[in-house]
Amino acid sequence: MKCQKCDMNTFLPFKCPYCGGHFCSDHRMPERHNCPRIGQARLPREEAKWSPPQESFKHTVSYPVSSQQSKRILFSIRETVHLAVAALLAVSVGLSLFGFQKLSSASYLLVLIFAGIFAVSFLAHELAHKIVAEQHGLWAEFRLNLMGMILTLLSIVTPYLKFISPGAVIVTGTTDKKTAGKISVAGPTMNILFAALFMPAAVFLPYFKYLVVFNSWIAVFNLIPFGVLDGFKVFNWNKKIWALAFAASAVLLAISIWFLR
Repeated sequence: MKCQKCDMNTFLPFKCPYCGGHFCSDHRMPERHNCPRIGQARLPREEAKWSPPQESFKHTVSYPVSSQQSKRILFSIRETVHLAVAALLAVSVGLSLFGFQKLSSASYLLVLIFAGIFAVSFLAHELAHKIVAEQHGLWAEFRLNLMGMILTLLSIVTPYLKFISPGAVIVTGTTDKKTAGKISVAGPTMNILFAALFMPAAVFLPYFKYLVVFNSWIAVFNLIPFGVLDGFKVFNWNKKIWALAFAASAVLLAISIWFLR
């Protein structure tokens, strides 16, 4: 899809929550694409009340009044539905790793637990972005993405392609490099922690090796300093933090692949 501001081809475009247009990472903010409804974005938080463009799900976001309340993490009905669908897709991809193997009753339970943790690993990445963004006073909600959903569905039915990215957290508001970098590094950091946490269990439980590979791969891929990926914003903010995070995820990925030999 092309950015409606600069016509650049964008694999995962950002959708403006005010005008409904699709833009690249450079023009996703209302002020960067001359949003016709930018006045709503600039309203004081205690007065702002925004209704998104008409789509399949409808909701209204009302921002809290006090500064203490603004630190709360809020979920709209629409976001909750999108998160539920994303979790279901992630669980399905986790189950697809076992194909049609004949398993014992105990093994079925272990596979279900594995698939659940598989979904939690994906959601933890996205929710980390949301939490840090909202802690900095920005609007942030998870949204499904059509192309990402298609690729995730293909991952369920194909034996080799395993891609989980049915959506992403959309962040709106004026920010700087430091804040953008903190928001971006939060997601991969969660996957690095998950990979490190599951590493000891992978020594004794073969299925958990896939969780280590999955989490470390998500961290490595997202930390690539290019385009709309998290790594680009982290690299622009603090190269030392980017290098530390990327090295940690790369080492975990290398170790987990070695375990799977």
